[in-house]
Amino acid sequence: MSAPEVGSLVLDIKRDRVGTVMGQLAGRIFLRPPRGGREWEAAPSDVRPAGTLEELRAKTQELNKHRRWLP
Repeated sequence: MSAPEVGSLVLDIKRDRVGTVMGQLAGRIFLRPPRGGREWEAAPSDVRPAGTLEELRAKTQELNKHRRWLP
């Protein structure tokens, strides 16, 4: 598989986490959560393009993280 393009959404299969590709350096791919947050790095062999289900899961997790629950 060729290196993913900057801005593409991928699944880090090692961490089971969806991220946006921010760049690549020294054989590592730098990822960030789709709606921002702390960047992490992954080996190119550990990422693949995110499917529709992974995209929806990432969006749902992000919404739930910021949701306020009323008593």
